Amino acid sequence: MPSQTYLHTTDALAGQSIRLRARMWFPAVMLVVAFLVVGCQNDPDSAVPAADVAETVATQEPSASEAQPEPTAPPATRAQDPMVLPTAIPAPDNFQIPQGVPEDLATVWEVWALLNEQHVDRNDFDNDTFNEAAIRGLVEGTGDPHSGYVPPEAFEIENQDLYGSFEGIGARVEMRPDGKLLIVAPIKGSPAEAAGLKPGDLVLEVNGESIVGLSLLEAVNKIRGPKGSEVRLLVKHLTEASEVEIVVVRDTIPLDSVLVRSRPEDRFAHIRLSTFYANTAEELAEAIREAQANGAEGLILDVRDNPGGLLSSVIDVTSMFLEDGSLILYELDGEGDRDNHMARNAGEFSDIPLVVLANGYSASASEIVVGAIQDHGRAQVVGSTTFGKGSVNILRRLSNGGGLYMTIAKWYTPSGRLIEGNGVEPDHEVTSRDKQKADTSQFEKAVEVMEELVGGA
Repeated sequence: MPSQTYLHTTDALAGQSIRLRARMWFPAVMLVVAFLVVGCQNDPDSAVPAADVAETVATQEPSASEAQPEPTAPPATRAQDPMVLPTAIPAPDNFQIPQGVPEDLATVWEVWALLNEQHVDRNDFDNDTFNEAAIRGLVEGTGDPHSGYVPPEAFEIENQDLYGSFEGIGARVEMRPDGKLLIVAPIKGSPAEAAGLKPGDLVLEVNGESIVGLSLLEAVNKIRGPKGSEVRLLVKHLTEASEVEIVVVRDTIPLDSVLVRSRPEDRFAHIRLSTFYANTAEELAEAIREAQANGAEGLILDVRDNPGGLLSSVIDVTSMFLEDGSLILYELDGEGDRDNHMARNAGEFSDIPLVVLANGYSASASEIVVGAIQDHGRAQVVGSTTFGKGSVNILRRLSNGGGLYMTIAKWYTPSGRLIEGNGVEPDHEVTSRDKQKADTSQFEKAVEVMEELVGGA
């Protein structure tokens, strides 16, 4: 499968080992303490204040007549006795790290080999569990919330998201840096919307199982299921302190990305982009042509609650409104190499009066549209600061049938603004704690700005 570029929004073993040693040492330490206490009690006249004892130990010199015992090695069985403080045992003489193992991963291989050779339960170990634990540890070590391991059973989800339809609850989601699944927006008319899920909700459990800390695709895989089946979600609403359980009946969810919100007779076309699929640019162009044929004098392009999608799609969409050859964005990878993305087949709608609507759930690819159009002075942006997810991700297939979803670059707007962690600020900020009120007020402001552009009311 060709790789696509997407723009969406460890130490447990060591800790266990330390706790185990503490439990092993504790009886031995207590035994030594008990002997000391009993010795003191047997000779009450020999009691000495603690400070004096310390001084005596530090200053007393042995007499020349006293025989000095030769140091002796501990018994051979000492290190094997769990009731004695353990000493480090060197690796076996025949233990060698195989050729080809990177030096940085030598210790990882060493731990794996020792566990498989000497652990008491080694015959019960599952290699797949070891492999996945190691992979997750490596990915978590990056500290990147947008990278993650995708197990084999969840690998095909990304393809299902980009073409056709799927069976599930119908909600667009994003994984927060703290590992909690965020509902960006329920799809209009979906089971998620009917069940009461709202933008900003956090999904904490699926069917009684925590999904906090899972990768985005793993969490989505647990929520999806056959049409007609039920899924129980533990949800924390944005404006409520307590958590609630919501039961959603899954259904077939069509993947429509271009939604016309205006009527044919309206003065301004209002078109919403819910995401960026492979065919989004083509469908958007058709919708704009139809609106112009009906007499629309301007376009309100709405990318609110849009979590992102294909990079190639967002470039095609943005190109419609800019002159050919305009810079849309550029990427910087880990080596500092820059890759410019220019407008292509551009300019069909470069003259249409335009206003863009965006909000805090406009993420990734939708932020490219907002940033590019704003930087080129092509349109004014109304709403609130966008999400701030400015990383370029690819999904690589692994030999076990799973995949590695990883960040390969960060992108910048034409003027050099870094979106990751910052977002894009609107030209006209309109916000409200009430989601419905915010949506309405933002649209009304967009109409007001559009009327100023074209003149009249």
